[in-house]
Amino acid sequence: MRVLVTRPLDDAEETAALLRARGHEPLIAPLLSVRYHDGHALHLEDVQAILATSANGVRALARRTSRRDFPVLAVGSQTTESAREAGFTDVRNADGNAEALAVAVRGWAKPSGGALLHAAGAEAEGRLAGVLRAAGFTVRVEVLYDVPAVEAFPEPVRAALAQGALDAVLLFSGRSAQAFAACVAQADLQPACVRLIACCISEAAAKPLAGLTFKAVRIAARPNQAALLDALF
Repeated sequence: MRVLVTRPLDDAEETAALLRARGHEPLIAPLLSVRYHDGHALHLEDVQAILATSANGVRALARRTSRRDFPVLAVGSQTTESAREAGFTDVRNADGNAEALAVAVRGWAKPSGGALLHAAGAEAEGRLAGVLRAAGFTVRVEVLYDVPAVEAFPEPVRAALAQGALDAVLLFSGRSAQAFAACVAQADLQPACVRLIACCISEAAAKPLAGLTFKAVRIAARPNQAALLDALF
């Protein structure tokens, strides 16, 4: 299949390699970019563990501290891998989404053990922190990066969609789906979507597509990359 990969570039390249290994033909077109926030070294003396809900959060954290002696409580496999690549040795994988991480954290950490630091993006919804605070944890949210969306498809992607040269699009988040829908509208490509399979990592990622008609909309069996790729069939 010819598959559009919409992730930020660092993550998209990894996804493209996995697609090629499965015999697919990826086209990378990041609809979101990552901007890391510079600043002082983080105050971590009261922290018992790091909450990592994205690979970008891990990368942003690693830019702001040289310490690697904290447990990293990661949302899924890619975030886990990024933490290990950054030099963290105690990394635990919830293998799911933020809700799964909130459940797992209660088995990995104790409210009395110190604060949990969430290495967050500017667009983080705050639900993870809210759930854990309700369970008695102290959660510090450090906004370390933001992920702005592009305003239009790159010309090769616009042309490929217009010509029916793509079979599927992978959407890893609600924000990616929002950006995709906005770019479709900007280029007046709504009719092109009827030839596409939209593979979404979750129901939440599919919601922004409600105004578009696709050949099919498939939801990953689990909210992780492996399950999303499996949805391509």
